[in-house]
Amino acid sequence: MTLTRTTCPYCGVGCGVLAGADGTIQGDPKHPANFGRLCSKGSALGETIDLSGRLLSPKVDGQTTDWDTALDRVARAFSDAIAEHGPDSVAFYVSGQILTEDYYVANKLMKGYIGSANIDTNSRLCMASSVAGHKRAFGTDTVPGTYEDLEEADLIVLVGSNLAWCHPVLHQRIAAAKAARPEMRVINVDPRRTATTDLADVHLRILPDGDAALFNGLLAHLDSTGAVDRAYVDAHVNGFDAALAQAQAEDPTASGLSAEDLAAFYAEWTGTQKVVTVYSQGVNQSSCGTDKVNAILNCHLATGRIGTPGCGPFSVTGQPNAMGGREVGGLANMLANHLDLENADHRACVQTAWDSPTMADHAGLKAVDLFQACADGRIKALWVMSTNPAVSLPDSDGVAAAIAKVPFVAVTDIMENTDTGDLAHVLLPAAGWGEKDGTVTNSERRISRQRAFLPVPGDARPDWKIICDVAARMGWADAFDFETPEAVFAEYVALSKAAEPFARDLDLSVFEGVDYAGLEPTQWPANDRRFFADGAFYHADGKAKMLPVVAPQPRNQGLRLNTGRNRDQWHTMTRTGKAPRLGAHLAEPYLEVHPDDAARAEVTVGDLVRVSSGRGDAILRVLVTDRVAPGQPFAPMHWTRQLTSRSTVNSLVTSTVDPISGQPALKGAGVVIERFTAAWYGFAASVVPLAPRQAYAAVARTRTGWQVELAGTEAPSDWEAEARAATGISDGEVSMVQDPATGGVRVALSRDGVIVALFFAAPTPVEVARSHAIALVGTETPPLQALAGRVPSDRPDPGATVCACFEVGRNTLLAAVAEGATTVEALGAKTCAGTNCGSCKPELAALIAAARVPMAAE
Repeated sequence: MTLTRTTCPYCGVGCGVLAGADGTIQGDPKHPANFGRLCSKGSALGETIDLSGRLLSPKVDGQTTDWDTALDRVARAFSDAIAEHGPDSVAFYVSGQILTEDYYVANKLMKGYIGSANIDTNSRLCMASSVAGHKRAFGTDTVPGTYEDLEEADLIVLVGSNLAWCHPVLHQRIAAAKAARPEMRVINVDPRRTATTDLADVHLRILPDGDAALFNGLLAHLDSTGAVDRAYVDAHVNGFDAALAQAQAEDPTASGLSAEDLAAFYAEWTGTQKVVTVYSQGVNQSSCGTDKVNAILNCHLATGRIGTPGCGPFSVTGQPNAMGGREVGGLANMLANHLDLENADHRACVQTAWDSPTMADHAGLKAVDLFQACADGRIKALWVMSTNPAVSLPDSDGVAAAIAKVPFVAVTDIMENTDTGDLAHVLLPAAGWGEKDGTVTNSERRISRQRAFLPVPGDARPDWKIICDVAARMGWADAFDFETPEAVFAEYVALSKAAEPFARDLDLSVFEGVDYAGLEPTQWPANDRRFFADGAFYHADGKAKMLPVVAPQPRNQGLRLNTGRNRDQWHTMTRTGKAPRLGAHLAEPYLEVHPDDAARAEVTVGDLVRVSSGRGDAILRVLVTDRVAPGQPFAPMHWTRQLTSRSTVNSLVTSTVDPISGQPALKGAGVVIERFTAAWYGFAASVVPLAPRQAYAAVARTRTGWQVELAGTEAPSDWEAEARAATGISDGEVSMVQDPATGGVRVALSRDGVIVALFFAAPTPVEVARSHAIALVGTETPPLQALAGRVPSDRPDPGATVCACFEVGRNTLLAAVAEGATTVEALGAKTCAGTNCGSCKPELAALIAAARVPMAAE
């Protein structure tokens, strides 16, 4: 099997992958982002390339059709809306999962031909505050450093960044560097104790949005201890005095940290020259995210700790091509090639290069505002590409309702059924990862190729081609006559050449005349190039700007919901949800609750709770843990209406945004928690796909089919009918056992002696060996034996999955600990757990520690 060099489609680390059409997946040892490492999600990519659930033909009004009919409908709808209501009556909402070439033609069509800037992206949800902070400080959206800085630093400060789960390969690189140089220090600044905290020497548990107060205090400390690099500031920075005065006027304990913790942190940061401050969603996803970014940048600018090996601020992006989208102007307030939409000369440059009939001259609607415009009737035609805003945006129920109000909605996706696609008038089938070619840019400005290694299935087409086909039908065929993604990339590089007179940071000259097919992963403007060690910023005077930042006052009343991601899942699980091992670790939506908050709500581990806000509610499974602070519950945002009956977490989140960046405050919803009282609880496994229908239902893929956790508010009068409805099996033989004493019910459904579904229900949460029950589906096990719900004594039960990479269960690990594997390394040697991506190592350590307690007592 020939393996193709490509790039992972998940986070912004941009790992190189060797992929085969048979599902073989390996890390690319030659790719400078990962050097062969992969996380659990990347390792499981081969399990996600099947065609189950794929959208393979265009659909119009729910009916399968041909491309000409679908494209004509899209072009006509957009043309009619523009003619009747003007160009600002239409909008594109695109995605950090599309390739740079896709982004480029979508931006060209909307801004240069339709004449509106109403094109925004789901990357607005992950890094817009970094973009705004960079532009305010540097004059352009420049990431100064490289990944090598993480290995060369003597101190790494991780702020609002759970690298171990969200950017695992960068976490591995830091862990390896720390192992090689134990004197390297890592400080984790986060309201939660996460898997990343396990790597840190110090955990600073700040209050939510306490980052600005923390870094304002650092700036004041730098000045009072003589640590400011006056020569660098005088030569290269404006605004120092105003930024310092504001910092000195504030109380750093508003961060939630003690004076002792602050003093220790400030002393360590001040006394270490090689400092990298890594920040991510915990900083960005806030109503004051841009200010928090600038508070961090202020400290690096004040000390000149930027642009030299092992020094600098580092924004790590969530989306695989968020950076590529930023580069080609995929946001509503940007132009291609880091040019400014508000600058008339920049607009003229792009319009000339595109030979376009018009050019948007004002910022378009940013993501949250765009869907508000859908709700109030301003948007007449909407095109959503490769994203699922009906789940991922704040107030997701309101967003779904807003999309439903738009007179015409087109959705381009690889899947036939998504929460957003189900609202569309036209569905357009896109080629997916492994089926199309193009480029992506990772968090360190490195452009890599995604290459096809699979045939394009059915009638699917790459996104850039679909966009060009619509543009041609709108009358602009000559401007969108690209035959290949290589031709699109060449025009993008040529536009960079045309923009040279403006002396922007985005210099793509290294790609002029490049062999596109054989393109090696390459940073712009050149490999290993850092920015700003000698100034040369992009404001008109060539200097950076430090800004006075007003830190928000802490808010201690009530419960504040923090949202984020799981270790093994990606966004709304369109892709990762297809991989059984990725769902085995945490298979249903959950809420982490501090013991104090759980006691007040009178709930315990395993209970279901209804979480309510002013926007909506969700039913979630309770995990009681001190990983979260009192008053700060946490829930991941991945589950959709396709997979749950009532657990879309972003339905709880308000539409509050940062006023500068437009990025929503996804981590700040005030909520109320109350026990969800169910009449019965259930678990089922089946060979057929399951649809959530009970008051609580959470579906996940398994090796033998599907599983579902259930709860109902009324006890069924007919348990066989309930079991058939829950498992999707309407035929076959039924075997049922009922226990009048406990109220428990167990049902097995079989066809020709083969078990096709198992169903377990009880008045309290069901106790059953779930992995064992799942494994019995599709076997010829006698029904009554299967209904026992217990693992036979001669067959070990691996237990709940801890290591997704090698599917190692908790019971397997506990047995290895009992046999003497009492270190993470020994446990890995015996079971393989933790030896691939390493993200489960904190859980392995905790499991070993918990096992030692009873051992010590004995």
